[in-house]
Amino acid sequence: MSSATDATDVPRLLRYFRMLEPLPLGLGKRIFSEGFKLAAPYFRTIPAVVDSVRPGEVRVHMDDRRRVRNHLGTVHAIALCNLAELAMGAVAEATIPVSHRWIPKSMQTEYLAKAKGRMQATATLDLPSPLGDKQGIEVPVRVTDPSGKEVFVARIQIWVTPKR
Repeated sequence: MSSATDATDVPRLLRYFRMLEPLPLGLGKRIFSEGFKLAAPYFRTIPAVVDSVRPGEVRVHMDDRRRVRNHLGTVHAIALCNLAELAMGAVAEATIPVSHRWIPKSMQTEYLAKAKGRMQATATLDLPSPLGDKQGIEVPVRVTDPSGKEVFVARIQIWVTPKR
């Protein structure tokens, strides 16, 4: 029987982040972020870095670079969607028990203001207790600009089921 403190009970993504985070000069966060972006190739289209990972909350930032801007000089809508999905994926991996799996089901977005500068995304995930056999769960993601103004929100539905 395993206890709640066994390493096998802690999601792999969370273990990796905790292992790399202490590296100096933000190097651990950058190494972790680049490794995580390999999970889905489109994550590599944005200059994002995972800042913090804990069960229930992940924070990710995306630098404002020419490659993520639209013709108006603001951060492109699809870059914001990719940032939101990256944050959602990380919080799902860090929060959902290793006995379960998840997959995105749908995403609703709202563009609230012009997105300029470094974007900060915060994804939160509150798991119901008990976690059902088959369950849809909403993961809200807020994106703010450097002044803290909310410029984009996403509500991503994920489908959670036990692993076979």
